[in-house]
Amino acid sequence: MRTFVRGAARWGVESPRRPSRVAGVAMAGFRVCELEALRMVPHPAVTLLLEFGAGSPVLDCAAGRQQRESFVAGPGLGSGGAVRARGKNVECVQVRLSPVIAGAILGASPAEFDGAVVSLSDLWGREALRIREQLGDVSSWQDRFALTDALLARRHEARPPVDPEVAWAWRRMVASRGLVRVEGLAAEVGWSRKRLWSRFWSQLGLPPKRAVKLVRFDHAAHRLVAGEGAARVAAEAGYADQSHLHRDVRAFTGATPATVAVEPFLAVDDIAWPSRGSTAVRGPAE
Repeated sequence: MRTFVRGAARWGVESPRRPSRVAGVAMAGFRVCELEALRMVPHPAVTLLLEFGAGSPVLDCAAGRQQRESFVAGPGLGSGGAVRARGKNVECVQVRLSPVIAGAILGASPAEFDGAVVSLSDLWGREALRIREQLGDVSSWQDRFALTDALLARRHEARPPVDPEVAWAWRRMVASRGLVRVEGLAAEVGWSRKRLWSRFWSQLGLPPKRAVKLVRFDHAAHRLVAGEGAARVAAEAGYADQSHLHRDVRAFTGATPATVAVEPFLAVDDIAWPSRGSTAVRGPAE
């Protein structure tokens, strides 16, 4: 397990040695003695957090709501800076699911979350408790990843995928890093605009224009974390100007680009998901 240090943050981080059997799945393991008010920065994937062990993470959400056990959240978790994570002696496997395969694995479309954080026990019932106990019973992180991957693969095979046209539109957005004109996507797949918008939203959990903005923001935010200047990032990441970038970052995080550039939630990605490379999605892109 590697140690990640960023400001006051000091976390143990582990990554799987083998890729998932399901395209669009990425995993990382975390062990944190003291997690203090970590800002959850939105990213274009569905988050599945599987906690186990003696400690427990606490997710402080909007309107004073809290989540204290394993959970699922749709794309864009933390928009507006409204969600913070904290806790002591936290151990968890965090899974990032491409929206294209999330519905099949979870047994529910990301659209059903409607931007909320959903308890995994509410979604999976007793299976959520079983996976928690199984993760706690094994001592190796690689065994935990294998256990989680087997569960995800089994659930994925049992349910139908999203429409191929919807999957294609999503992949176009990711491949372009959010620099695709969504108005032209319907014509490219041979659908009406209304049909694409409706299917995309119902199957992936967010409308196409929001998806493009989220993918573009994620790419820009990681360039800021890598030390690139805001003016250059704005010019090369598809923003009209630096003020446009500032407004987008503020809308997604509630913070300025300078603050986002030092966020531990983003900086840990190079350790937690080393295969991410330069893709716009941190983890799954399929």
